Amino acid sequence: MKIAVIGSGAVGLLYGARLARTGHDVRFLMRRDLQAVRQRGLTVESCDGDFHLDKVQAFGDPREIGAVDLVICSLKTTSLDEAERLIRPCVGPQTEILCLMNGFNIEPRFGRWFGPERVLGGLAFVCSNRGEPGVVHHLDYGRVTFGHLLDDRAKAERIAALFAEAGFETHVAPSLLQARYEKLFWNVPFNTICVTAGAVTTREILGDAGLCELARALMREVGASAEADGCRIDTQAFSDKMMSDTGTMGPYRPSMLIDYELKRPLEVEAILGEPVRRARQLEVPVPTIETQYRLVSFLDRLNRGEIRVEGPHAQH
Repeated sequence: MKIAVIGSGAVGLLYGARLARTGHDVRFLMRRDLQAVRQRGLTVESCDGDFHLDKVQAFGDPREIGAVDLVICSLKTTSLDEAERLIRPCVGPQTEILCLMNGFNIEPRFGRWFGPERVLGGLAFVCSNRGEPGVVHHLDYGRVTFGHLLDDRAKAERIAALFAEAGFETHVAPSLLQARYEKLFWNVPFNTICVTAGAVTTREILGDAGLCELARALMREVGASAEADGCRIDTQAFSDKMMSDTGTMGPYRPSMLIDYELKRPLEVEAILGEPVRRARQLEVPVPTIETQYRLVSFLDRLNRGEIRVEGPHAQH
């Protein structure tokens, strides 16, 4: 299968490399890692076993990639406005597009650009990050839940089988909307509290009773929105699972924390803004999520220097 990976960060590199190792024709659109990968190949240091790809098809322009069978879009949602321009040269008559991205309300935008019948969503539960250029670290997990924008199960199963062949645990969701809500059960609390609690890891959150309760409060509000949106999720059971799974990760640094530490733009709108706006449409109160939205948005702008803070003044 001819596959384009648009957005070669930790997620795109990991899944794309495993698909390439399986024998697929994988073509990566790269920026930071482009020269290193062209010179030295791609190394994956993985909990499932390390491997190295000597010859990697790495490109700096999507027009060089051309039309493919499948586009895997793993851009950060902060780059979502660039997605159509980057993907369009890779789309032929039969191309399908997999949105392997964080956040909420992602796939409908791709459906407007390329047609909803082409668009699938992939929700990865994975611990991974990039090392030096040309190296990706896969720390734990890797399972992916797939769904189709029009809930075409056969199309989702076909893409799930592709990833299963590459050695990943896969699931097919009967409803892509529900799968997106289920991913929010982790992303809303853990990605955002790591920032608002003072740049801490998941271990510090789980080690503090107050932060644990904050995480559960955020999950309850995600569950309330999901229920109002027609999804069937056992909020208590699913919250318990997310807390338990997170406890096995050790001192994990979510992607939002890494971006915050590197002073990159945060995925505030996709992970918090879109759920808040959807909850308002559904007339579901989500005050805790709204509070996190305001805090993370402010801290993001402050961290990147968009807000200037005057120095402290002496008090008498």
